[in-house]
Amino acid sequence: MSLNAADVAAQSSVVAEALNGFTSDMQLTEVLKSLCEIKAEDIAQIDLRGKSSIGDYMVIASGRSSRQVNAIATNLVDHLKQTLRCSARIEGKNSDDWILVDTGDIIVHIFRPEVRRFYQLEKMWQPPLASSKNA
Repeated sequence: MSLNAADVAAQSSVVAEALNGFTSDMQLTEVLKSLCEIKAEDIAQIDLRGKSSIGDYMVIASGRSSRQVNAIATNLVDHLKQTLRCSARIEGKNSDDWILVDTGDIIVHIFRPEVRRFYQLEKMWQPPLASSKNA
């Protein structure tokens, strides 16, 4: 029996949930709760299930300054460690313009507003516009 990449990703997700006892939906709830508590702005949530094997959800948020972007990421990782005993990797911590927090199931991008506008990640994951029937 052969497995495709989606099957392997689904199985590894089930194993990860069994190990820590928390589903990606539970992790998402805690991520959103933490981002709201630390006053992250313009929080967007993107469901990646069935679209990508990089994770189940992507969350994009903004901080008003480099210092706030760094504080949001640090507090998010601490919150996940305390509430879910979930370790998360941080990428870009030295840049303070764009920090990525990866729990395995949830990928969180934290931007300064002008950097977020430049990269427009939300636009990349939006469904394509329906073509006009009058064309």
